[in-house]
Amino acid sequence: MIRSWLNHISFAYPWVLPLLLVIPFLIFWYVKKNKYQISSVGISTTHFLVNTTNWKTRLRHLPFVLRWLSLAAFIFALARPQQSFTEQITDGEAIDIVLCMDISGSMTERDFQPNRLEASKEVAINFVQQRKGDRIGVVIFTNLSFTLCPITTDHNTVLAQINNIHSGYLQEEGTAIGSGLATSVDRLKDSKTKNKIIVLLTDGVDFGGTIPPDIAKEMAKTYNIKVYTVGVGSNKEMDIQVQDEFGTTTQRKKMEFNEALLQEIANETGGQYFHATDKENLEKVYASINQLEKSKIQITTFNKVSDKYFWYLVTGIVLLVLELILKLTVFKKLP
Repeated sequence: MIRSWLNHISFAYPWVLPLLLVIPFLIFWYVKKNKYQISSVGISTTHFLVNTTNWKTRLRHLPFVLRWLSLAAFIFALARPQQSFTEQITDGEAIDIVLCMDISGSMTERDFQPNRLEASKEVAINFVQQRKGDRIGVVIFTNLSFTLCPITTDHNTVLAQINNIHSGYLQEEGTAIGSGLATSVDRLKDSKTKNKIIVLLTDGVDFGGTIPPDIAKEMAKTYNIKVYTVGVGSNKEMDIQVQDEFGTTTQRKKMEFNEALLQEIANETGGQYFHATDKENLEKVYASINQLEKSKIQITTFNKVSDKYFWYLVTGIVLLVLELILKLTVFKKLP
């Protein structure tokens, strides 16, 4: 809380603050002055002086402490402390977007650097950072589908959830494109926003899941949701790890995905189909989608400044008055 307060505090006249350096010199002068102001009286015995120190003696320096504290408060008041806040007003029409991402085991293949999944996460993060004012959600799928983040304008939450994605997150294998798409549609169907889009990214052929892709596609059409489909991966043969009864073996297999299905989903929902064969190509795909789906949003930023010198001034006056009262009453010196 204190750190947050300090981050928002500034001074209109910071050149006044070096005056605070006067206080250590005043303290030094006071200590030196009182060190040599010791009265001496000649007496024949000292037995009656035992335990003569009282609370007044112990607190005799209190008026001076109050004086330099009041001086410090006055210096802060003269520097005119201000607390600043930034407020944003969003005006216009935003777009609701769901990023639907395949996180099956094949997404760990290394034809992308460092692999397909990590490259897809990095590009998705960059995409989210450019969509100012839009509401964004994240759905992941393998043989199951799961809403990782409902649509929200809190992009920090979206970015944190994307960063947390890893292979094995759902502990199921498969590529249920229909289920992933249907869950994404479910996140958008009640949205009042005119423009709603899904970016569906996968590297596999649809199998598994409870909802066929054709049904999910019709759901998207019903709710006027545009679907951009992205097929990732090269068509060349690659070494993949396969688990069988004898353990893990390496097999040479041609990586394929159902390009015709992805084209059909995109075309019939008003979106577009893209094929990315490496990370650089995938970045271009998301850049194209970013250009095709422009938000009509104007964000106005206001910087509000509030003066905070008043309470420093009041504190200084109170401390100064308290010092004077103590000097004229409790610590009054006889002539």
